[in-house]
Amino acid sequence: MTSDGKFPRVAVVGAGAVGSYFGGMLARAGVPVTLVGRAAHIEAIRRDGLLIDSIHFREHVPIEATTETAAVRDAEHVLLCVKTLDTESTARQIAPQLAPHAAVFSFQNGVDNVDVIRAASGIEAWPVVVYVAAAIPTPGAIKHSGGGRLVVGPGAPSAKLAAAFEQAKVSCPVSPNIEGELWKKLVFNCAGNAITALGRSSYGGLARHEPSVAVMRAAIEEVLAVACAAGVQVPDEDYFAAAMAFARNLGEATSSTAQDVQRGKRTEIDSLNGYVARRGAELGVPTPVNHTMYALLKLLEESTLR
Repeated sequence: MTSDGKFPRVAVVGAGAVGSYFGGMLARAGVPVTLVGRAAHIEAIRRDGLLIDSIHFREHVPIEATTETAAVRDAEHVLLCVKTLDTESTARQIAPQLAPHAAVFSFQNGVDNVDVIRAASGIEAWPVVVYVAAAIPTPGAIKHSGGGRLVVGPGAPSAKLAAAFEQAKVSCPVSPNIEGELWKKLVFNCAGNAITALGRSSYGGLARHEPSVAVMRAAIEEVLAVACAAGVQVPDEDYFAAAMAFARNLGEATSSTAQDVQRGKRTEIDSLNGYVARRGAELGVPTPVNHTMYALLKLLEESTLR
């Protein structure tokens, strides 16, 4: 809350599954939120409210929604939830419309979005690590299959955002090692996203397929080796065991990359396994598994788009 007891106004730019879920959770707690998204989704929300079909509840949440990025003008917090493919163009679009006091938060996959946003627009954004399994089965509806927590870094804007999410009963701790937390999430993305997309599989299907589990283990080891060479202090834990538990818990949920492939859309693979392969090449760290998954998914993308 602000000093006068009011919640800060929030604009969610890129209200897909992730943005709609977290924006909806804030709105459900009384935070003034405006979702900025695609026409069909926005029209359904305006008509019926946002349906959150969660593992914890099922509820229509009243929430403002628009297709216009001008909604950021009176927002104190702007949650940037677009795909990494659209980071540069969206940052440039919203930059001249931001209020002087506005804080922009990157709710995106990958580890370099804040740098990309800054280089493209001059915006000093704040990174947020996102853990959630969500999808849009029909316009105006969010299917929440698991997870639903965030991690932010140090700083006053991040602390304000964390307080708003905690009020909304969304776990949002502040970490002094946000770079390490971003790479931790990258480990999980590189472990499961490409494999489930290429195999047309759910997370649970991956966990049950021993040959693919071996590929997942190798991908994890490569990401950790690249992080070490880059001087990143990744939190110490058994990432293979954690990835297996993560996959089993999500069951029949699918990764965002698998959802993009199914819809014939471009994926974020350049920011995931592709990033690891490029960074590994720069640092002299071999990444044959990540490079192979990146190459195969790019080939599938091009074939599908044609």
